[in-house]
Amino acid sequence: MAKQEYDVLVIGTGAGGGASIWRLCEQLAGSGKRIGVVERGDLFLPTNVSNIPTMNGANFRLYAPPEMKMIGNRLPEYAGAKVVYALGGRTLFWGAVTPRMPLSELVKWPVPIEEMDLYYKIAEQVMNVTTSYTQDSSITEVLLNRLWAHGYPEADKLPIAADLAQTSYGKLHSNVLFSSITFLAKALSRRPFDLAVNTPAVEVVTDKGKVAGVKVMTLDKGPFMIRSKHVIVSASALQTPRILLNSGIPGRSIGHYLTNHSYLVATASVSTKGFDDPVGALGIIIPQTEGRPYQLQLQGPEQYFNYHFDHKPIKTEWGISFFYASGLVESRYENYVYIEPGNRDEYGLPEIQVKFAYSSKDEAVVQEMYAAMQRAAERMQVDIATLDGTPAICFFTPGTDYHESGTCRMGVDPDTSATNLYGEIHSVSGLFIADNSVLPTIGAANPTLSTVALAIRTADHIVRRLG
Repeated sequence: MAKQEYDVLVIGTGAGGGASIWRLCEQLAGSGKRIGVVERGDLFLPTNVSNIPTMNGANFRLYAPPEMKMIGNRLPEYAGAKVVYALGGRTLFWGAVTPRMPLSELVKWPVPIEEMDLYYKIAEQVMNVTTSYTQDSSITEVLLNRLWAHGYPEADKLPIAADLAQTSYGKLHSNVLFSSITFLAKALSRRPFDLAVNTPAVEVVTDKGKVAGVKVMTLDKGPFMIRSKHVIVSASALQTPRILLNSGIPGRSIGHYLTNHSYLVATASVSTKGFDDPVGALGIIIPQTEGRPYQLQLQGPEQYFNYHFDHKPIKTEWGISFFYASGLVESRYENYVYIEPGNRDEYGLPEIQVKFAYSSKDEAVVQEMYAAMQRAAERMQVDIATLDGTPAICFFTPGTDYHESGTCRMGVDPDTSATNLYGEIHSVSGLFIADNSVLPTIGAANPTLSTVALAIRTADHIVRRLG
């Protein structure tokens, strides 16, 4: 790859990187344009780990392979943080929950609402997003009806990126839960691209305000320069600013506005006595609204939301494996990622450090969430366990939720944003960002679908520029 010059070089193969690669290959299928991809991790899994027949729900929650690096032990203010170094990135381990961003957040974005609607539709189509995963499940239908009858008309079945089609006529539909590996497969079905794994990108190289390429390292610590006219960095909201800051890319907002979700999780159970068979899978979302700065989500029962060959017992009292509340967190300049030049990894890339704290408004939302979980549980006739008379609702350590974003957020003003509305760094022509870090705000919604939609939009912009 060091002997070539690429039209587009993508760094990272998670949700944003995979979406960019797929869209570039689809749109440039008949051209002679060169597309290159570098990935710090190795070839690990060919699918979402939950698609493996022996990986039941209980195992999934405990699964932490070496490719998943727990880095929070050196980030005292962001102690739950982790990164994934593998082809496919975090999408190998995610739960595939894919709601759209609420309108109350989208109106704050620089992208027109009608454009976001278009790109959401494209993203939902290519990722097979559906609310049919829990179709005909009595536990979902009964709890939803209880919510609808008690003031939650917006409650709905959980949208999941899941391919539920039958495999027939030689067409593959065996990877039910989506991962970026599917993006790569769909890309290769349109045209080839060059891929280097075990190849950390350590520096974006620029020349007179334009991107010139990327300096990468190999496992034997050999440095190489890969030249490219356009570079898309999709290394995650923690790793992307790390690369940009090490590269000396100018921009007051790079690394700043680190945003996540405040998270509460409850230990809860529900009686299914009298429910029709099959009890099935539980998947419900109560989305953020104008007057509700949080999102509630239920999955279960127990480890049987996505199970394969486990024997599911017959009983009438079930635990709920995930009863979450995710809360709106302010996007603040004071929360940021920075690098420590005196503390470098084995490839010479400075390690990151994080400054992060919840604001008084954030803490007020958490209090709302605490009461809201108990109120919704009462409406659904769900029992929240107690400990010494107190509801067993726990607060997640910052960084645990995997939803960090905003560290290279898009906007119009270079003083308060890192990229323009197409994800291009304000100060460097041809340098684009396509991961969670580009999201201007995330409200209380899971961010992956929005990241994919924006990555596809960024790829389309680059295709138009290439002519």
